[in-house]
Amino acid sequence: MTQPAQQKLNVAILQMDIAIGEPETNFRKLESMLEEAAAAPVKPDLIIAPEMWNTGYALDRIQELADPQGERTKSLLSEFSRKHGINVIAGSIAEKRGGDVYNTIYAFDREGNVTNDYSKIHLFRLMDEEKHLAAGDRIGTLQVDGVPAAMMICYDIRFPELSRTLALGGAKVLFVPAEWPHPRLHHWKTLLTARAIENQMFVVACNRVGRSGEAHFFGHSLVLNPWGETLAEGDEEERILHATLDLSEVDRVRKTIPIFEDRRPGLYRTGF
Repeated sequence: MTQPAQQKLNVAILQMDIAIGEPETNFRKLESMLEEAAAAPVKPDLIIAPEMWNTGYALDRIQELADPQGERTKSLLSEFSRKHGINVIAGSIAEKRGGDVYNTIYAFDREGNVTNDYSKIHLFRLMDEEKHLAAGDRIGTLQVDGVPAAMMICYDIRFPELSRTLALGGAKVLFVPAEWPHPRLHHWKTLLTARAIENQMFVVACNRVGRSGEAHFFGHSLVLNPWGETLAEGDEEERILHATLDLSEVDRVRKTIPIFEDRRPGLYRTGF
């Protein structure tokens, strides 16, 4: 029998620094932060990590550093989820699949099962992703304790068609792992807020901190409600953020301003 969706979701965000090209260091760091998050006074229902946490953007060595089939990641996170009874959005990792490397999220339920995965579909040319990574070919949806949700990665948030498609499919929460650097903090906050307001859903975005070469990553992980209001925001230091999502708020907001009912998709077309 299908379990009824719960109405509140406690989330923990691992705003971590990433050692570029050092998977061993990063796996140890992630495991430590996961255990710290699980031991919080209010136990999280879900934990999310940042983008490419296993390797960082060591793209010149990504073929040798990527996790084959995500097996190491799946082993660690499956055991953790099962041990603590916590859902995990495993940030994203460099995952080797066949002869290609993908920027991939794995989602785990409370029993440690992989419920879905998503490989980034929009590759960021400013960091040469398209030269080293393969693009995914499907959107990222999942259920978290019976709640319809969705996954995007970093650059994906610049494509409102994607978030609208996910919202139209029923998503009430959008999870976004990222490595978003200075000087584009204004873009980060504005785009995430727009995605929350225009789709009337929660946005839980986990950004890394620290430096990799010339890139300085500013953190400012965000949790936004369906009005676009900030429930939690990080600074530029490594830390764990916590927030509680009242999921019933999504339906209330969507009834208050019925944008989905008032859409006129027959008039939305390119060209003049």
